[in-house]
Amino acid sequence: MPFAVLTDSTAYLPEGSADRHGVRVVPLLVRVDGREGRDGIDIGPTQLASALRDRRMVTTSRPSPAEFAENYRAMLDAGAEGVLSVHLSRELSGTWESARLAAEEFGTAVRVVDSRTTAMGLGFAVLRAAEVAATGAGGAAVEAAAVEAAAATRCFFVVETLEYLRRGGRIGAAAALLGTALAVKPILHVVDGQIVPLEKVRTTSRAVGRLVDLAVDAAGESSVRIAVHHLADPDRAADLADRLSARLPAATCVISELGAVIGAHTGPGVLGVVVDSR
Repeated sequence: MPFAVLTDSTAYLPEGSADRHGVRVVPLLVRVDGREGRDGIDIGPTQLASALRDRRMVTTSRPSPAEFAENYRAMLDAGAEGVLSVHLSRELSGTWESARLAAEEFGTAVRVVDSRTTAMGLGFAVLRAAEVAATGAGGAAVEAAAVEAAAATRCFFVVETLEYLRRGGRIGAAAALLGTALAVKPILHVVDGQIVPLEKVRTTSRAVGRLVDLAVDAAGESSVRIAVHHLADPDRAADLADRLSARLPAATCVISELGAVIGAHTGPGVLGVVVDSR
């Protein structure tokens, strides 16, 4: 059995792709008014969006090292040569640290990678690692494929407000206050594992237009893969995907809804574009 690949639920892989590529997904945890559930299993995006709009208390937490260890053991017992465990940036979550602590029990059989990104920035890295693993490549090659793929992604998001990111400590209070005071639509991107402001745009329509322009610039001349993210807003996501396909006819574009963990920090109305420019 080849090297096995595991990730966490913040990869938000398109439906069915984890099964097709043999990727195991460990869910992060979400609490709504103190009631805990698993991201994407017990608490989905529709429930999350409703809770946020109702101003209910929403928090998130990482899986425990014990849960990671249980999954690693199951994969190795099933015959995997080893496990590559790829996760969202350690700057955004303690998930990587939980995975690293669990991996200590298994020595060199488990390799843990900080993707330095999230959403399909992480997802594209995971899928690339699984493709390389399926060829029978060893652990070093599978790990290198994930690291290279993650580094080649660009992630852009537009949010209705920076307040949710501020509450979760993912962005500074000064930046959040500035965005609120100016009544702008902030465009964010992922840099060195952190979510940081890129631009401020006055209207939602202009913000979406800038997402398209940024994605086209990031794609360059290559035949890229693109993921469009949204939270409980499939119509706007489909429209954004259509605009991207018109500008980048050679690109492969998928739509993937954000789940409760990332959605809890971006809030309702978020739209995102991830470009895999390998």
